[in-house]
Amino acid sequence: MEKIKNISKVTDNPFVNLYNLDVVNRKGKNFTYYLASRAKSAEKLELRTGQQKVNGVIIYSLYGEKRDRVVLVRQYRYTIDNYIYEFPAGLIEEGEDFHETAVRELREETGLILHPIKADPMYERPYYTTIGMTDECCGTVYGYADGEISRDMLEDTEDIEVVLADKEEVRRILREERVAVVCAYMLMHFLHDEEPFAFLREKR
Repeated sequence: MEKIKNISKVTDNPFVNLYNLDVVNRKGKNFTYYLASRAKSAEKLELRTGQQKVNGVIIYSLYGEKRDRVVLVRQYRYTIDNYIYEFPAGLIEEGEDFHETAVRELREETGLILHPIKADPMYERPYYTTIGMTDECCGTVYGYADGEISRDMLEDTEDIEVVLADKEEVRRILREERVAVVCAYMLMHFLHDEEPFAFLREKR
């Protein structure tokens, strides 16, 4: 039985769009499902192409001579009208490798220079963010950051504070602050792993 009968594009925006899906549930009843996507048209939705596409990149980087601080951003998000702690992140531009995206985005959002490290593709490959609402996929780039913090390259729509958090600050953030879920899980590893990136080198 065909589960998706029709797709209607509701918005026409450059970064994200809403689609209405006329669908049939497992008991044969019709209803409308709502999908937010980076796709510019219905034909480019993953549910049509069958191809997983990496839309953005999340950057997990360590800072300092001892590499004992993690680079975070405290960013205002309109969706909650509040600030939330996240890893630096951004959308991949046309023709750009996502490692290049990570270097560019960290520079733009924080002023810092990212030095990516090699990781098993299993840890970098795109994973879905909030699959019940969107088909967005993000890859992860790991590395070490240096340089000076700067806000000079922020876009007018970005309200970002850069945070170089040691373990004590990470504990406070996890206890008290709003945190994006992917970031939260990684910070838990940062707290308890003697070397945060050791898992990237594991051979199985």
